[in-house]
Amino acid sequence: MSVYHDEIEIEDFEYDEEEEMYYYPCPCGDRFQISREELIAGEEIATCPSCSLIVKVIYDPDAFAAEQDETEVNCSAAGEQLEKN
Repeated sequence: MSVYHDEIEIEDFEYDEEEEMYYYPCPCGDRFQISREELIAGEEIATCPSCSLIVKVIYDPDAFAAEQDETEVNCSAAGEQLEKN
């Protein structure tokens, strides 16, 4: 069983669109991190690369799965549109 330093809502994390990573300040001075891909896969633990602390991320996994499905549909539709042109 994991012992969480804290439980943090996803809205409190900072999102880096370029890296597709969520970050939250860690007491050690570094940042907890979890990728968008991990969240879509159902992961809920953000880790700090500099210390042993972990936090539980509070979020709606179904919302991330729906977002992933929507992205795939939009990419597919855009590809089809390019083929028609």
